[in-house]
Amino acid sequence: MSYTLKIAWRYFFSKSRQTVVNRINNIAMFVIVVATASLMIVLSGFSGLKEFGLSYSSVFDPDYKILPKQGKIILIDSYALKKLKKISAIKSMSPILEEKVFLSFNDKSKVAYLKGVSSDYLTVIPADSLVAVGEWLIPDTDCIVSGYSIGASMDLGVYDYNNFLSISVPQKSANVNLRRSPFFTKKAVTVGLYQISEDIDRKYVFSNISFARKLFQYPNNTYSAIEIQTKPDVSQKELNHEIERLIGDNFILKDRVELNSALYKMLNTENIAVYLIFTLVLIIAMFNVVGALMMMILDKKSEIRIFNAMGATPDKLRNIFFLLGILISIIGGTIGIVLASIAVIVQQTSPFLYVPGTSLPYPVKWEFENFIIVVLTLTILGMITSAWASRGVKKLSITKLDQ
Repeated sequence: MSYTLKIAWRYFFSKSRQTVVNRINNIAMFVIVVATASLMIVLSGFSGLKEFGLSYSSVFDPDYKILPKQGKIILIDSYALKKLKKISAIKSMSPILEEKVFLSFNDKSKVAYLKGVSSDYLTVIPADSLVAVGEWLIPDTDCIVSGYSIGASMDLGVYDYNNFLSISVPQKSANVNLRRSPFFTKKAVTVGLYQISEDIDRKYVFSNISFARKLFQYPNNTYSAIEIQTKPDVSQKELNHEIERLIGDNFILKDRVELNSALYKMLNTENIAVYLIFTLVLIIAMFNVVGALMMMILDKKSEIRIFNAMGATPDKLRNIFFLLGILISIIGGTIGIVLASIAVIVQQTSPFLYVPGTSLPYPVKWEFENFIIVVLTLTILGMITSAWASRGVKKLSITKLDQ
């Protein structure tokens, strides 16, 4: 250990004869602890909110989804589907048909997406467990499972065989004359209402894929997408290569993040904004360290004179107070991180904060990534602050101490 670090260490723990200097040092340490703890807690809270929000979309979205590279449909026969299922990385898969439709029930109407699925769909997404009222799709019937928000807004009744839901799409035939309706309509009965999140509940209606094929007027072997559940630790690049080898390259393979790219971008942008705001708070807190170091330099003027007489160079004298500023920042920050980590872990295991008006614990998540971000931010700001505050020691040692 160099003598500059030993002196800085001694100054950190020693008390000044002037009470005001001690109070300024204590305030600087306290502010660093609070600011660092705040940054760690806010980042952990946002991580919890992010995980909580994405948990709803992750329930609904598959691990991977094969989408057409061009157009709205993929042409793939049953033999090719069987070959895809034999890929070792794929645990289960299900082709789907999905398009925007016009719903009408009694005097109410709404635009939504109809998602036609096969019986294999439940092996990819356990959608039957999300049904809040009624049941999941009955095979080989013209029935639908609606989102709870759609059902509530249109007053859909479950098992209401006296009032059928009308589902319409534009006619795809080129021979439609002016006397015929430009829309093709089929009727279905609602057998269930699912509930995931408000955004999804008001967007999707499920049906059997045979019903969707007739409604959309698509031939056999045509699908909108293929949803895939994979085994753990599957490489997207390798999976894409295997699929391309079997069915060609006329498709795009997207994972869950890419399927929700807008949502992830929004959450990442908000995370950066929160980080910058609380980093600004930490920067303001660092001004207390500047004040504390300047007071320490003035308080230790006589000792600096002695060190100068003993042969200590101005750079060495400056290094003493630079290291002292680093110690204040690092030790104060460490205390703040430890206190914040304890609070976050306690909230995760034994919640003591709840979302106002509910019994839902406020979501938080301790992440090593957040820990590294806080440590790096604290270290960089501490070094910049200490270098700035200790720059006057050179001038003090060269001029004032020689007088």
